Amino acid sequence: MDKDIENLYKKHKIWIQIVKSFGCNHAIAEDVVQEMYIKIIVKIKKGLDIKYNDNEINYYYIFRTLNSLYIDLKRKNKNICKMNLEHISEMLLPDSDKLLTFSDKELKSFILEEEVDYEKKYNMIQKELDKMYWYDKKVFEIINGGESIASLSRKTHIAYYSLYKTYTKVIIKLKKLL
Repeated sequence: MDKDIENLYKKHKIWIQIVKSFGCNHAIAEDVVQEMYIKIIVKIKKGLDIKYNDNEINYYYIFRTLNSLYIDLKRKNKNICKMNLEHISEMLLPDSDKLLTFSDKELKSFILEEEVDYEKKYNMIQKELDKMYWYDKKVFEIINGGESIASLSRKTHIAYYSLYKTYTKVIIKLKKLL
């Protein structure tokens, strides 16, 4: 087992080059390769054999692992919006000739000043739900209460797609309201 891990690490530069070929910089490639080591070591301890022809590392398996880890990383970073602090300052003060600078604490407090009146929003949603057709409201309440669409479909013998479409329609109406 330790020999497999040693053989895996001997190819470290190759693994880095593979991840860099996906289109990332060296630092991110290092992180992805380290994640791969952790994942592979856990699987080796569970009994995975990463050898090909009894002594060679299965490059394809390692490639697929690296690729999936990189894709997961990209998928997670897709939802993160990065913005330069100077750009935020300009957005907040578009009419100002002079660019103000904020400390991180001041900027966070300035941006987060707008408070949401949750009770008011909740009441708006409840009024909108009361206006809806009783079936739409009931399907929404049951699914929103934690019941899965599949289990509700099995219990009521209503087609899964019909329940899904109804739930989605209500969600879209409520999002437009907010």
